[in-house]
Amino acid sequence: MCTLENSAERQQISSDQELMLELKTRRPPSLLGRAGCESWSVDFSPDGSWFAWSMGHGIVWVVAWPLDSEDSLNGENDRGDKSFSCGHPVWGLAFGPRPPKSTAAVCSVRAPSKGNNSLLLATGLENGVIKIWNVLSGDAVFNLHSHEGVVRNLVFPQNGTLTLVSSSRDKTLRIWDLSQKGKLVQVLSGHKDWISCCCVSPDCSMIASVGRFDRMVCLWSLRSYTFIRTLKGGSQKTLYLMSGCNFSPDGALLATAAFSSSSWWIDLWDPYTADKLTTLVDYFEDYGQNQISAIQFSPDGLHLAVVTDNRALQVWEPGKRGMVMQTKVDQLSNGLCCNFHPQGGVVATGTRDGHVRFWRTPRTVPSLSHLCRFALRRAVSTPQIEPLPLPKSTLQFLTYRNIPSRLTTCCSSDEEWER
Repeated sequence: MCTLENSAERQQISSDQELMLELKTRRPPSLLGRAGCESWSVDFSPDGSWFAWSMGHGIVWVVAWPLDSEDSLNGENDRGDKSFSCGHPVWGLAFGPRPPKSTAAVCSVRAPSKGNNSLLLATGLENGVIKIWNVLSGDAVFNLHSHEGVVRNLVFPQNGTLTLVSSSRDKTLRIWDLSQKGKLVQVLSGHKDWISCCCVSPDCSMIASVGRFDRMVCLWSLRSYTFIRTLKGGSQKTLYLMSGCNFSPDGALLATAAFSSSSWWIDLWDPYTADKLTTLVDYFEDYGQNQISAIQFSPDGLHLAVVTDNRALQVWEPGKRGMVMQTKVDQLSNGLCCNFHPQGGVVATGTRDGHVRFWRTPRTVPSLSHLCRFALRRAVSTPQIEPLPLPKSTLQFLTYRNIPSRLTTCCSSDEEWER
């Protein structure tokens, strides 16, 4: 069972005006105080009507969004909320698309009562198994067996197909076809150590993956299942660890996150040319308070959410002012993951104690020039734009070459993108 925080708990964190609400888990007494309660992954369904998070101890909760009231969350109204017991700690989860009619029967062990009325949820477990669930019927669909380590990340490409990309601590990425009962299509090998994160470009042409200890950022073709390139040019000369990656919604930028003993930083890359465009950086004094856990672009591409160990959330606007939102330091509930609602304006963060917080994020009205670039870059790559007979300033704008070269929390640049 899950519940909204009570009034006393809300009062303790009321100084964060951006906090909308917090979901806290109700665990049986036998699980209280036991290890394994972390919320390693959160996700919204593609249409934004469902929210799922791993609440620890192998349990995943799926709740209807928006969250209406405390009464409905306590079960007094039937919202269709569900829990799934996976049997092992859940490290990654992802909603799939609603399958077409031709694959509905294939993707359900016991077909739902309303034809193809199904929504898939993939859960990656600590023992290497991926469990596929039908959210609306509550049925387990099938299990995927192949990984030999923790399944850390799961991604469904945005083309509506039932392709699933998984990354694991066994140093591999794997491509699955759920329309063929979870057939393993391809294994991508090349990392020398754990893969901490993977993501798929919006046009479904590329996969990016980062290795936590080998410090490799690899790009792969999702069309030919081949290696493309490795991104190089780290900001730090000292030992550092990689922790996250995310494509911008137009696919023109790739953000990668890393941290060392003295700082964390995020590099923004052009995935088509392997050029590093800028670095977002923050500093902390003590090791253990600076580990970056997750990053994600907002749906409009204007903001980048960052979750670190000692803060629930930071939000950056790389093209204008640097950091535009920062929650207070919270050592009691370290952030582990984040995800934007598909319509924007809200970001969910999962914590080390298995709870979930929902934050209001800054809303910026996109300029006409940004919307035009956004639409263009979803269909046109950097090598296709560079030869065009356009003014230099326009080419720089379209290829994001006019981002300030370095942004920090203590000294944000006043330079702005051309609008």
